[in-house]
Amino acid sequence: MSGLVFLIPIALLMGLTGLVAFIWAVRSGQFDDPDGAAHRILISPDTPLGEP
Repeated sequence: MSGLVFLIPIALLMGLTGLVAFIWAVRSGQFDDPDGAAHRILISPDTPLGEP
């Protein structure tokens, strides 16, 4: 029983930390364009990088 007194606050703190990190990622625009990179590779120019 004494282990629960130690583990429950740690679990709540970890959950709160994850929630704060998720909210920060949403507000900073991390999830604005999830398909952009997938489409960008399809419309890239056909010339290699070394050629003008």
